[in-house]
Amino acid sequence: MDGMLMSATWMQTLSATAASDPFLPAATALFLGAVVHALCAPIFARAAHRREAKRADFRSAVLHLLGEVEAVFGLWSFLMLLLAVCWPGKGWAFAVAYLESGDYAAAVAGRAYTGPFKYLEPLFVFIVMVMASTRPIVETARRVLNAVAGWFGGSPAARWFVVLTLAPLAGSLITEPAAMTIAAFLLSAQFYCLKPSSGLRYATLALLFVNVSIGGALTHFAAPPVVMVATRWGWGTAEVFRQFGWAAMTAILVSNLAYFLWFRRELLALRPPVSAADAPAEPTVPLWVTAVHLALIAWTVVMLSGHHAFLMVAGFLLFLAFGVATPRWQSPLRLRAPLMVGFFLAGLVVLGGLQGWWIGPVILQMGEMSLLWASVGLTAFNDNAAITYLAAQVPALAEPAAAALRHAVLAGALAGGGLTVIANAPNPAGQAILGEHFEGGVSAGRLFLWALLPTLVAVASFLLFR
Repeated sequence: MDGMLMSATWMQTLSATAASDPFLPAATALFLGAVVHALCAPIFARAAHRREAKRADFRSAVLHLLGEVEAVFGLWSFLMLLLAVCWPGKGWAFAVAYLESGDYAAAVAGRAYTGPFKYLEPLFVFIVMVMASTRPIVETARRVLNAVAGWFGGSPAARWFVVLTLAPLAGSLITEPAAMTIAAFLLSAQFYCLKPSSGLRYATLALLFVNVSIGGALTHFAAPPVVMVATRWGWGTAEVFRQFGWAAMTAILVSNLAYFLWFRRELLALRPPVSAADAPAEPTVPLWVTAVHLALIAWTVVMLSGHHAFLMVAGFLLFLAFGVATPRWQSPLRLRAPLMVGFFLAGLVVLGGLQGWWIGPVILQMGEMSLLWASVGLTAFNDNAAITYLAAQVPALAEPAAAALRHAVLAGALAGGGLTVIANAPNPAGQAILGEHFEGGVSAGRLFLWALLPTLVAVASFLLFR
């Protein structure tokens, strides 16, 4: 009976909100359209390839655009802009105010927004992806991880296991976007180039997404969903590690070992490619060049924690200038993937910022276990940082008595961060780098199925080690 009353109250709350501001359910409809589009993006990509095989024309270009999963939320955010402009009582001034601030309440009230920069995370992910994909950082990571893999024989199987274990855990120090970028580049160069089977390719991508999502939970400043709640709930690194650190490390090891045993024969049969003997050797990157790159990444992380967008951009400009001054030890900047991922996340902020009217009531009417699984499920269709951000806006969750609920919502958001490309901010970066190894693009359904096992392992670990 109590459950029925709670459901009725929840529905009444949603109905009252929708009646008072019909623009919100319309914005939610657009958001759901964007989610469906993101899941169907590989279908458009395959259609574009078939069309191009016959004729490259306007239609094939449109199909290519619709098949770019990183562009989906950005495209639909422009539809939201059009909806806001045409909506009675909204108009151009409201649309511009919301898009520039990301704050719906301020835009509705027509007041100036004075809060933190809402697009700081997309800007941060773009900058960190560019910095982490440079030669000094990738080469340093490759040498360290290959040295560890060398202790286990240095085979492709050993490198596979080491990259999928240590790189995600390093995300707790260098941030998840940087860990995803480095791990994806290393897997592309050392594993995917060996052309493993389709099942192993998807299992590896699923492990990478889930492991990066939970691997950043050893500190309070590296994983976006943790950053969203750490200050509000008074958590430092010690508290985050106590609640999630041991569980994350255990889940990563168990999941990697499970898939290693599953694909044992294929992994052990892989052989590294023979390097060309006459390939020109690149000059070794000096330690001081790598140190400057690492210092600038650290600067970017600190500026994120302090919400200093201008200083973050200033550090990026210094990074660009340093690259111009040291061309001998640099590689060409990889800007396409970071720009597309930043566009993806900015669109997610625009559309996701209008979903609090229904997510908040959902959280309030749930118990611990139902909240955990709801958090996992909602994360699959929304960025996990958005889920925890909305949870942080619920005053009841900040009370001492709500410790179990706080743990449940963050555990679910972390565990579910690998189920889809849109479930965790760094995932589009991994897909952008590794997508070329999947014919016709990454299938959302196959990724989801291969991510189920490591997701369940993560949930079990978070429930056991708390």
